[in-house]
Amino acid sequence: MSVRVNNLRLPVEQPEAALVRAIARRLGVTDDDLGSWRILKKSLDARSRRDLRFVYSVAVDVPPELETRLRDSANGDVQSFSPATFDDPPSGDSPLDERPVIVGSGPAGLLAGYYLAIRGCRPLIIERGKAVKERVPAVRSFDRGGPHDVENNYLFGEGGAGCFSDGKLTCRMGGADVDWVLQSFVECGGRESLTYEHRPHLGSNKLPLICRNFRRKIEAAGGEYKFDCRMEGLDVVDGRVQGVLTSSGHIPTSHVVLGIGHSARDTYQMLHELGVPMQAKAFQLGLRIEQPQEQVNAWKYGRPEYVEQLGAADYTLVAKGQRDLYTFCMCAGGIVIPSISEPGQFCTNGMSNSRHDTPFANSGLMITLEPHEFGSDHPLAGVEVQRQYEGIAFELGRRDYLAPIQWASDFLQGRKTTGATPLPSSYQRGTVATDLRAVLPPVVLRAIEQGLPLMDQRWRGEFLKDATLIGPEMRGSSPVRIDRDSMSRQTPGIEGLYPVGEGAGYAGGIISAAVDGLRSAREIVRSFRSLTDAACQEQTLEV
Repeated sequence: MSVRVNNLRLPVEQPEAALVRAIARRLGVTDDDLGSWRILKKSLDARSRRDLRFVYSVAVDVPPELETRLRDSANGDVQSFSPATFDDPPSGDSPLDERPVIVGSGPAGLLAGYYLAIRGCRPLIIERGKAVKERVPAVRSFDRGGPHDVENNYLFGEGGAGCFSDGKLTCRMGGADVDWVLQSFVECGGRESLTYEHRPHLGSNKLPLICRNFRRKIEAAGGEYKFDCRMEGLDVVDGRVQGVLTSSGHIPTSHVVLGIGHSARDTYQMLHELGVPMQAKAFQLGLRIEQPQEQVNAWKYGRPEYVEQLGAADYTLVAKGQRDLYTFCMCAGGIVIPSISEPGQFCTNGMSNSRHDTPFANSGLMITLEPHEFGSDHPLAGVEVQRQYEGIAFELGRRDYLAPIQWASDFLQGRKTTGATPLPSSYQRGTVATDLRAVLPPVVLRAIEQGLPLMDQRWRGEFLKDATLIGPEMRGSSPVRIDRDSMSRQTPGIEGLYPVGEGAGYAGGIISAAVDGLRSAREIVRSFRSLTDAACQEQTLEV
């Protein structure tokens, strides 16, 4: 029998081993009588900056008589506990004639491929970019001033945009599917604490290795990768998928998991022209703010010794108004990076390595733009909004992917930042001081103008001190949703097409995208006999 013990609080100076005494006291037993236990959740309570504490929830094995006594004690912090059961269905009866094809190797495609592989379906993952071994040098070359490779960059290549998206594994949802995905990341090289930390963070330096480890496990289970292979069409006959048209030729299949990511604009256009049903979707856009990390540490921690114990501090802020302004993808000790999928466009994002060791903090300052504000009812109208302002930013960046930058104080006072001395920034390729009002729609600019002072007031004038703004930031989420049935998870009218992840408009981060890919892969397994099972059956018949 197990119970869940909530609200166990330890000073951040104390190690997790001190939980033994805290759990035993809460349950009214001795340390020696305490059964096996494991951490379910761990979060930081930073409301008192002079007395930071970790808050834990743990699962503890107890004898039945103790569980009954605890349940009857009316202690709200101790509850009966049964772990969520992962839905791992038996294979279906229908034959799976060809291997499933997964388009894209980002989090959704990756976890779909992983699940299909371990269930014997031998998936083929096609990726328009290159493997991480070649992708990382290409990204570093661009940061040093090299040319932009339209197929191998921060957005395209093994791991997708998620491979360079900071490695945050925060997810608003919970349950057995989330637990399974997090455990899969641990099995592929992540630390064990990812499964219970409130805001787990892998780090952008760790993700390429983890993506490679996933690939090795998929290949060991009979799956296959094909790099430099761009999807260029779908072979659909009588409303059913018959194959994928790619830059490497036709691939026969009756099951396509579409994990294209939120920046494959050419693929959106191709799917729309083929008649794949889709619609415009609200998306996030804004600017990225950058501050000295020491400034953030001082505000959140209060005591300098906490930095050694906890590392660089982060923050989450929301300014309520006619249009809410909120921070997004805060990167403590991180860098601002380009998020570019097409030539002649410029957009930002942020990332941080596992050590959070740069002198800069950065975060998105985001507004949600609704479809009725796109200026058109076309399904790809949001994409055109992105292109319009990213094109302006490219021109401001001297057509060389330099980042338009402005002092936050200048932005709020409506004056252009000028001067020959470069502004402080972690963006490696270089910056251009300018007026950022040109790179965002007026409704977004007004919301930022109204919301930033409110955020600064909350920090008593310390939020905007020495802060710069860089922009635009346009890739927080997809501006498109590809239709799918909620039960079969297939696109209506196109049997065998499974849109998944951020690019399909059904997720908003690494874990939610991975879970979405897993769930569609599971429906394939639930309906069809695996290729491994089919091969075994054929061998039995031959004998």
